[in-house]
Amino acid sequence: MGKAIGAIIAIIIVVVVAYFLFFFVDVDVTQEGSLPEVNVEGGELPEADVQTGDVNVGSEERTVEVPTIDIEPAPEDGAEQPATSN
Repeated sequence: MGKAIGAIIAIIIVVVVAYFLFFFVDVDVTQEGSLPEVNVEGGELPEADVQTGDVNVGSEERTVEVPTIDIEPAPEDGAEQPATSN
């Protein structure tokens, strides 16, 4: 309940501050402005002769031998470590 009241108070504070900031600046236009005049005439895209290589994508079925990994847990304190063979 306390967090909800705190959130509501924070929102009210933000709204009041935004309201005052909105009216903090007063701008009076003293002279009308206008956009510049722009003339665009014709134009042409450049011509290009592009030659690309061929890309062929395919698939093959292959058999791959995958090595196996044997993992032995570390020995507990006081236990003998088993001998490993390479």
